[in-house]
Amino acid sequence: MAEPPPERQQAESITQAPAREGEQHPSWRRVVLKLSGGLFAGKEPLGISPDVVQHLAAEIMAATSTGIQVAAVVGGGNMFRGAALAERGIDRARADYMGMLSTVINCLALQDTLEKQGVDTRVQTAITMGQVAEPYIPRRAIRHLQKGRVVIFGAGLGAPFFSTDTCAAQRALEIGADAVLKGTKVDGVYDADPYTDPHATRFEYLDYSEYLARGLKVMDTTAVSLCMDNAVPIVVFALMGEGNVLRAIHGEKVGTLISEKSSTSENPVPAKPSASETQC
Repeated sequence: MAEPPPERQQAESITQAPAREGEQHPSWRRVVLKLSGGLFAGKEPLGISPDVVQHLAAEIMAATSTGIQVAAVVGGGNMFRGAALAERGIDRARADYMGMLSTVINCLALQDTLEKQGVDTRVQTAITMGQVAEPYIPRRAIRHLQKGRVVIFGAGLGAPFFSTDTCAAQRALEIGADAVLKGTKVDGVYDADPYTDPHATRFEYLDYSEYLARGLKVMDTTAVSLCMDNAVPIVVFALMGEGNVLRAIHGEKVGTLISEKSSTSENPVPAKPSASETQC
């Protein structure tokens, strides 16, 4: 297994007290929050819902108010998905660049909402666009986090054929984050689609290898492989549940924990998403 980069070792040195009984993991001090672009549209098929952005901002503020360092990677599925556009005849690389630009629109919406609430925020993009954002510079991002600012990463990795999930894993490694938190519409990882299979079962814990072997699709395999090779845990949880970001950071059981130390022998917990978790 590859050695974690120096920044990650520094982040681990400030991790809070060990996990208490009933917690999935110790509390973390620096995290990358992956925000699925589809969430931004709310109940609509496309666009940005101000109510959803307000909720996302409130979740981030709840974490930063306790001293936790939060960086966010934002998707763009509420506007464009490169793979879907490619299926309709647009060149795949060009379609992916269109998707990257759509993530920046979401970044600016989230930044505006956070700053109106008094949260100092910086947007960094992998594609240079100096009038609206800083270029992505890992050391600068780390410094912003140390100063208590929220850093929002846009434009993915700046290269086609890579998802924003992979970007979240890569950014977590580069800035020394303790974990990747993937906020979705459902409350964890299931063995089948919970919307179409009434018998779908949710996992509380998964080992990286088991996740990959099962061919699960909640997070892409490149992202999970990166986290596995560098021992970065992942939590998949329902982002629209109130207080779930802070609960996930503190180790409460709010979703599925994917890590090298997961207990895959435990029985998975059967559950279906509640109405409040599927409202967007």
